[in-house]
Amino acid sequence: MNWFTGFVVYFLVWWTVLFAVLPVGIRPDPDGQAPGNWRGAPEAPGIGRKALWTTVVATVVFLGIYSLITSDWLSFRHGWLAMPID
Repeated sequence: MNWFTGFVVYFLVWWTVLFAVLPVGIRPDPDGQAPGNWRGAPEAPGIGRKALWTTVVATVVFLGIYSLITSDWLSFRHGWLAMPID
């Protein structure tokens, strides 16, 4: 895996993890009294903390994907998943 492919995979993993982390710990404003807010908008979304947790989780997931791609355990070039040579 070259650096560009690694960056694209990490970006896709980070974006997917972000959408999984966003709803965690959200409590909507029950009254909706804040000006310009809808009543279902969160009181304190904590975007910075969620971005940090997204980066940590995405890095762990990416390292797992990277180790799986670079290992011979799951390979389409040789092993049990390889196409038979005629």
